[in-house]
Amino acid sequence: MDRRSILKALSVSGFVALGSGSVMRQLLQSKGSDLAVVPVAEDKAVSALPDVPQQLADIVEEHAAAADFHEVSAPSRMENKVADLQADLEAVKADPQVKDYMKKIRYFEGVFEDDYFISAEEFKLVKQTLARMSRVQRTVGHGNFNLISFDQMIKYGKNFSQVGDFTKVELEYLEKLFFADAHVYGFYGEKVMAGLTQRIPSKDLLKVPKTGHFLFRGKSLAFYEKLRKGVGDDIVLTSGIRGTVKQMYLFLSKVAQAEGNMSKASRSLAPPGYSYHAVGDFDVGKVGFGYRNFTEDFAETDVYKKLQDLGFLTLRYTDDNQFGVRYEPWHIQVV
Repeated sequence: MDRRSILKALSVSGFVALGSGSVMRQLLQSKGSDLAVVPVAEDKAVSALPDVPQQLADIVEEHAAAADFHEVSAPSRMENKVADLQADLEAVKADPQVKDYMKKIRYFEGVFEDDYFISAEEFKLVKQTLARMSRVQRTVGHGNFNLISFDQMIKYGKNFSQVGDFTKVELEYLEKLFFADAHVYGFYGEKVMAGLTQRIPSKDLLKVPKTGHFLFRGKSLAFYEKLRKGVGDDIVLTSGIRGTVKQMYLFLSKVAQAEGNMSKASRSLAPPGYSYHAVGDFDVGKVGFGYRNFTEDFAETDVYKKLQDLGFLTLRYTDDNQFGVRYEPWHIQVV
């Protein structure tokens, strides 16, 4: 059975709406791809969620095999299994802990009783360190700031008076931030950057014209070019490679905006070391859509709908994700 027919069968149960359809489209786009669920912390709410991608993959694979042998009952059997899976998911979501978890990622800007707040003294240090990192960014430029390593950042502090030396306290804090267990904040992704001073080799990069951003040569660049070819000139790269320093800067900015609420910050942005932007993922948007490309409004654009129709959507953070992160329809999963 072809992709359109499978989607039609699934739509009978209404289940294709899960994760704005991205889970199903991912499975249909790449049969046989790596569908392993990212390991998460032993959180009761997260661990209670069904392994939806794998179960859907099994249903689709079984249906495809049955269809190949022209089994008459295959479509109805598939619909029944999808309906059962949907019922299981709804039952789990009725659990108070799961409901609380889903509420947090859907109302990510809210403040919750068990959110993790830093002390007033630490908050002062965050703003002090953030100000110095901001001076580094102004010195090297926004594009280059995406790529510089931790050691390079320190050298800019030493060599440029407008930046000034990073203090021992500031550096120790950034090191502590990188090696902290983000699960404490409520972020349940895996760490993808092993070392604080890890560098991104320049030979592996390409600056994408008219965007100010970089992509990894190979899989990431090829996939972005495929999107451009399929969708047209209306799609644009809004964020590519982000090294550890840039992710630290963005995360500390979120912490500052959240008045020291680390949990609130991590619902909007992966903590340093946990961002897949460092290893291949990237963000896309609609040309001329501005900051709204980083809101749920992007999911209503013609660009997003074309990505759906062409089967290109493989989102890292669906609206039912297990990372503890807000829904990000703009974040394309590559690795």
